[in-house]
Amino acid sequence: MRQTFVKLALLSLTALMAGQAFAQAKTELLVYSALEADQIKAYKAAFEADNPSIELKFVRESTGIITARLLAERANPQADMVWGLAATSLMLLDKDGLLQPYAPKGLEQVRATMRDPRVQPTWVGMDLWSSAVCFNTVEAEKRHLPKPASWADLTLPVYKGTVTMPHPASSGTGFLMVSAWLQTMGEAKGWAYMDALHQNVGVYTHSGSKPCRQAGAGEFPVGLSFDYRANKTKKDGAPIDIIFPKEGLGWDVEATAIFKSSKKQEAARALADWAVTKKANELYAGNFAVLALPQVQERLEFVPSDIEKLLIKNDFAWAAANRDRILTEWAKRYEGKAEPKK
Repeated sequence: MRQTFVKLALLSLTALMAGQAFAQAKTELLVYSALEADQIKAYKAAFEADNPSIELKFVRESTGIITARLLAERANPQADMVWGLAATSLMLLDKDGLLQPYAPKGLEQVRATMRDPRVQPTWVGMDLWSSAVCFNTVEAEKRHLPKPASWADLTLPVYKGTVTMPHPASSGTGFLMVSAWLQTMGEAKGWAYMDALHQNVGVYTHSGSKPCRQAGAGEFPVGLSFDYRANKTKKDGAPIDIIFPKEGLGWDVEATAIFKSSKKQEAARALADWAVTKKANELYAGNFAVLALPQVQERLEFVPSDIEKLLIKNDFAWAAANRDRILTEWAKRYEGKAEPKK
């Protein structure tokens, strides 16, 4: 009996030590991301299931906040990877020489418009997100508000105080809207447009999702947001119509990149490889209408199947190069209506 007990104890101890050794053998990757919090869980679980020796730790914030943090840390980068950050933000990091060139397996299948064009790219796209307007039909009826069809409509006096929009320094969605207006209208007319829109804005939020949530909850009848959040808010039962303004939609690419400073390059390459797989794109397809791998695309329930025709011709290089100047001018004009930062 005693021998049996000793054997069982030894087996238990061996199993425990093996489990500890396995846990210690895992490589922990620190990933900075602007992915929506309700997306990260599924993406992380799927990757770790295929790569059990790697554990992902996420630092998640809105695009502008994560970008500012990465730039502030450039002398001593903390992140190993970025998974889900705007291409225009990654261009700024690339300019400072922070990103490791790497061509992930399957790169040839990625759209040419959704990756760094170099043979060894420093960033590779996952999907793109575009601007959208969430319009609460119940609140609109109460307030006798007409349904807007264009960006220009949102400057009409009838919408005074009814519009909420993301702050472009905090939110990638806010920045892609501002960048699109300046690109499509020209700088003089673009700023004049934003001056007029500002008269109708109640608050600038620090999240690209929040304006659509506010519209869905009836806090503001009109929320300037993006396609994923608009589709999900409507799908969840909010009384909104989704409007894709006829002048064209601003957009940006969510992308992946490896930091040169990471001491875990092999694990980082494994994530970069996985991020462009069909399996990963099938996960992205549940959230976005336009993917890096077009053959995997599915139609989102409340997003038009031809949404790509509505996307503006976007000069990413111009947007990245002029980002600081644009944000400085924007703050000078409109910061007074920004919600307090937490």
